[in-house]
Amino acid sequence: MQPMVFAWSTILVLCIAYLFGSVPAGVLVARAYGVDIRRVGSGNIGATNVLRALGWGPGVVVALFDVLKGGIAVVIARAVGIEGPLLGGVAVAAVVGHNYSVFLRFSGGKGVATSFGTLLFLDPALGLYTIPIGLVVMALTRYVSAGSMTGGVTALVLSLALGRPVWEVFTVGLLAALIFWTHRENLKRLQAGTERRLGERVALPSEERGRAR
Repeated sequence: MQPMVFAWSTILVLCIAYLFGSVPAGVLVARAYGVDIRRVGSGNIGATNVLRALGWGPGVVVALFDVLKGGIAVVIARAVGIEGPLLGGVAVAAVVGHNYSVFLRFSGGKGVATSFGTLLFLDPALGLYTIPIGLVVMALTRYVSAGSMTGGVTALVLSLALGRPVWEVFTVGLLAALIFWTHRENLKRLQAGTERRLGERVALPSEERGRAR
């Protein structure tokens, strides 16, 4: 393949992955309940804020959608023969799309579900080792943010311990760094003891509450 053709093909693949990640499931599901999730609780579009505002059903739907959109981007890339560093780029692009969605004026979520979705499809064994650890930390502490950051660190450590290729370790490291970056305010609240715990509900504004009924 000629360098120019390869360059444009790479850009196209990464843009498609970014657009997959950009689909704002949290906004769409909450809108079906008459709620603008960006005006509720933390204002985040991810599953945790949807769960706190609307309950477990909508929260689980958003989580599954966010996991699968990252995973599907990886599956499609592999189906057309993409492997190696470019596949890692696809995974990162999907997460960046979720965090900075073109459909939301480059705002978005924190990328945890999408990160673990891409990881699960990029390296199923690594994903299956990592995800339970993050979930256990969430269950024990009832802090979603703590479980998310622990999961990111775990994935990076395991990728090194299991001797994964350099490009994959670098990809996992980038995903972990993105998780820490988007959780920087949560980290401050954890240190201050003011972080919300899993299961806590947030009140809807009166006009949102009326539409959600």
